[in-house]
Amino acid sequence: MFRIRKLDIFIVKQFGLLFAGTFFICQFVLMMQFLWRFVDELIGKGLSVMVLAQFFWYMGLTLVPQALPLAILLSSLITFGNLGESSELTAIKAAGISLLQAFRSLIFMTLLITFGSFFFQNVVAPEANKKMYQLLAAMKQKSPELEIPEGIFYNGIPDCNLYVQKKNVGTGMLYGVMIYRMTDSYEDAAIILADSGRLQSTADKKHLLLQLYSGEWFENMKSQQMAGNTNVPYRRETFVTKKILLDFDTDLNVNEEVFASDARGKSLKEISNGLNQTNHALDSIGESTLYDMMNQYFAKNATEEDTIKGVQILKTAKAREYDSDTLYNALSTDRKKYVTSQALSEVRMISNYLAFSGMMAKDGNKTVREHYLQWVNIYSTAILCLVFFFIGAPLGAIIRKGGLGVPVIISVLVFIVYYSLDNTGFRMARVGEWPVWFAKILSPVVLIPTAVFFTYKANKDSTVFNIDMYRNALMKLLGLRTKRHISMKEVVIEEPNYELDKQRLQKVTEDIVAYNKEHKLFLMPNVIKTFFIYRPDHEMERINEELEEIISDLENSKERDIIKLITQYPIISTKAHTRPFENKWGNILAFILFPLGTFLYLRMWRFRLRLLKDLRTIHGLNDRIIEKIDQ
Repeated sequence: MFRIRKLDIFIVKQFGLLFAGTFFICQFVLMMQFLWRFVDELIGKGLSVMVLAQFFWYMGLTLVPQALPLAILLSSLITFGNLGESSELTAIKAAGISLLQAFRSLIFMTLLITFGSFFFQNVVAPEANKKMYQLLAAMKQKSPELEIPEGIFYNGIPDCNLYVQKKNVGTGMLYGVMIYRMTDSYEDAAIILADSGRLQSTADKKHLLLQLYSGEWFENMKSQQMAGNTNVPYRRETFVTKKILLDFDTDLNVNEEVFASDARGKSLKEISNGLNQTNHALDSIGESTLYDMMNQYFAKNATEEDTIKGVQILKTAKAREYDSDTLYNALSTDRKKYVTSQALSEVRMISNYLAFSGMMAKDGNKTVREHYLQWVNIYSTAILCLVFFFIGAPLGAIIRKGGLGVPVIISVLVFIVYYSLDNTGFRMARVGEWPVWFAKILSPVVLIPTAVFFTYKANKDSTVFNIDMYRNALMKLLGLRTKRHISMKEVVIEEPNYELDKQRLQKVTEDIVAYNKEHKLFLMPNVIKTFFIYRPDHEMERINEELEEIISDLENSKERDIIKLITQYPIISTKAHTRPFENKWGNILAFILFPLGTFLYLRMWRFRLRLLKDLRTIHGLNDRIIEKIDQ
């Protein structure tokens, strides 16, 4: 039976406080990162504090689902890192409570957060997304003078198409200005060319004042044409400066239709309805295109039955019955021109029709993919809370480092891996390069096995993240070693047996001389013997064990000179100079992999030379200690 214990309450309190703090930190960081994308839309628009507050509120709501998993990852990592660093986790395990039992209260909390995240994304986030992008679209129209692009026509101002060759954002000046201004009709269009100009909002925010410099005004005056007169009045004006007042309401008017069809602004039910409607529209486009194409090929205004018959005839007909070259050559020259012209016209019409249908189908397929991506994203982001907990909590138990140092670094690395995989899959699926299912399983395929691995290792008290272990392995690989640190003991219970140690040192000296003579350590190792002839060599291990026993006995000496001498003994490597691996086939494989074999061979030669130097040092130290003992 599940019972709430004091330990559960203690861990929940630790986690709850950290989760609240890290959530607001993550939320702030994500909002700042998101804000940089739209900073140009907010600066210099004269937006009120209330409008900015609404924008930040909606932006914060949309980023809550992303902040929750990251906050769980960081807070769980810090919680169990603190417990491990203060030895509380060791005490918990010593009391017979397993790591998974210690997790159970936080697993329950994480499940609640997961369901809350799902509810938030399905109910609150869609409406917040919709409101935020509607507000953002209204902000873009707040000051159109800032939105005018360079080198292309801008139609954001009613009844105007504005072209600017270059603009100065700092001064607001526009250079190389061309304006197509529509008045009553297309025939009355005015063309205005100016060397430079400036576009500003009026004080009442209801109009735009366009001030132009050094230009010309061309205008057809169709409305002033006299009855029965085919000549159209024309006006041309050259000006040095000219002011034009354009109707434009620059107040912040939010259009409710903007972003209404975007998948990010829909709940699961609305996404399902949108998919049904889009798929139905795509099917209609396909059926309509097929029917129209059959109608074009076989007969004008052909019935569906005629179209089916035409398809059957086309499938069963023989090529010689439709020899187009023979029929074409039999025509007269004028008829050939007419037929060619008609055929070219038909081909162009069909090509344009297919291009238009293909464009509609492409847009429809993109909408379908976006809806599927959002549908999956609502579930995957919620489940990510649970996955990140089983990454953060075991990692904290393994690393046993609390605070905001190591946990923050690890959390950022994990989140970068997730974001890179998820964002790559989203972009590739949105453009149709990858299937939606493949794009959305990239991050789970990496993160879920990682979470299972970390949980298993933490439950087994693995040293997979023991920094000392990796440091020692790296030092061993590179041939780095530490020095002996031996100090005199203030209290000695049993003094060394100097006579026995003297005899043993003499024997070690004889052994190392014989070993060096036999193996000729100053020479390069034999390649064949190194990689292909396996001969066990444990002599140096025996000599090293004997030497370490002597040093351990002499550590109890009260003679300062002897302690100083034994501190100088090198820590020797007993196997690295013999062969790369103890296994015969491992050595053969290393030789076949040429770069690896070369590295291992040179490393072994380096260890042989170092061993030779160490043996000479040991020989000299043995003689000096023996002299000290004889004195």
